[in-house]
Amino acid sequence: MMRAQRLSPFLLLVIAGLLCLLARASAQDRDANLPDNPAPQSPPSAHGRSPAERETSWRALPGDFLHDQKRIWTFPGQLAKGHHWVPTLAITGITAGLVVADAHDTPYFRTHSGNLDDLNDVFDASITSAEVIALPASLLVAGYLRHDRYQVNTALLAGEAYADCAVVDLAVKAITRRKRPVDVPPGAPFNDTFFSGGKSPFKGSAFPSGHAAGVFSVATVVATRYHNHRWVPWVVYGFATAVSFSRVTTSAHFPSDVFLGAALGYTITRYQVLGPR
Repeated sequence: MMRAQRLSPFLLLVIAGLLCLLARASAQDRDANLPDNPAPQSPPSAHGRSPAERETSWRALPGDFLHDQKRIWTFPGQLAKGHHWVPTLAITGITAGLVVADAHDTPYFRTHSGNLDDLNDVFDASITSAEVIALPASLLVAGYLRHDRYQVNTALLAGEAYADCAVVDLAVKAITRRKRPVDVPPGAPFNDTFFSGGKSPFKGSAFPSGHAAGVFSVATVVATRYHNHRWVPWVVYGFATAVSFSRVTTSAHFPSDVFLGAALGYTITRYQVLGPR
């Protein structure tokens, strides 16, 4: 615990550094004589507006959130019409394959977790949760201080994406009630973990990973909105991957939990939150 407290400033520095780089990126855009608070230039979508150009406001957020949830939970209707089958089958197939592999790869991570103590301390669950929330919150404050509407919109969209993914994550957790690896007794098999975890989705259910869904939702907003600066996607997706992987090394989640969480975070954000309105 003490080591986690000593190492937690590392993540604060990561967030602070990213905010400074994003502020510099916005300043570079303005210096290049782009329009005030510009959106990164992207090819227009079929509806005439790129994902990076989506705008929102505090007043619009509740309606946008309800619109998102309606589209998310009526998605099976799109499948019934023959849409989106390829990505859906790809994500479902990879998740199913990883679920089968969980019984074989999870013992390795449990056995070698001691070699990753430093990583696990830096990416402690409570620390990373705070950091993921702190990124859009800090973007919001910095955007208001710098009168940067584009940065404020980015923060609001990140919050919208995080909330959308949290609802889906908790709903799936409540249904699947999967045990976490740490709750499986030593020597017991890992192939009977679904529908046997805690009744509360906030504690005992592991499938999918809420950390992975949340961090990839925020990362996708930032990476998409600032994608014209090539280092931004590398930094934010790298951070999201490290946070997600730490959930496996701490035995909080199976690899399949993390993959599905990351996939939900990316797809809900990229194709719903940042999709055409």
